[in-house]
Amino acid sequence: MSIPTYQVRRAVVAPEHRGEWDGPAWRVAETMRIASFHPRSSDHRPATEAALLYDEARLHALFHVSDRYVRSIHTAYDSDTYQDSCVELFVQPPGRVGYFALEVNAGGAFSLRHIEDPTRTAHRFAKWEMVTADLAATIRITHSMPDVVDPEQVGATDWWVEISWPFSVMEAYGGALEPREGQCWRANAFKCGDQTSHPHWASWAPIGEALNFHQPQYFGTLEFLVPSQG
Repeated sequence: MSIPTYQVRRAVVAPEHRGEWDGPAWRVAETMRIASFHPRSSDHRPATEAALLYDEARLHALFHVSDRYVRSIHTAYDSDTYQDSCVELFVQPPGRVGYFALEVNAGGAFSLRHIEDPTRTAHRFAKWEMVTADLAATIRITHSMPDVVDPEQVGATDWWVEISWPFSVMEAYGGALEPREGQCWRANAFKCGDQTSHPHWASWAPIGEALNFHQPQYFGTLEFLVPSQG
């Protein structure tokens, strides 16, 4: 199984949080296709793309989904957003034992956990903690859908989520970070909808036979670069 690499370019202007894939910030970013569907997925396989950028203070992400059967009912921090129409970004900075799991539903609600041992237990994982609400509140998330989508929206729907994630949130769980040209992180990105009428599970880096996103051994590589000159 090949390990994909995504090149994270340095932002030339700050993302404006308008979901503008071709706007001044995002047009320099490469496209990450989240298209490796687990066999247990239904026949609904939404086209999902992501893009990443960074600056001196934040990791930025933009997800765009061409979807159907959109449902989003969770609104609280650290609720079960993965059960809704949801996109996810897991990242592991270099030299760290654990990784961060950010799960954002179509309505912009999210959970964020720092996971050191993802072995499944009755209490989610063998070693993990929820990122504190005050730190999580510094993450900026904008979205195109209403906060709540219920009943399920069956027809064709394009939606986006845009994220600006301060490195300071990650630094609280392992020390200073200084992304720079040539540095590599490990990561994966996902699209899911566990409790929609047409459940599905897609990833950027394939996850193998088990239906389990929490397998860091399958993470791909993020390579940080300087701005595009094109």
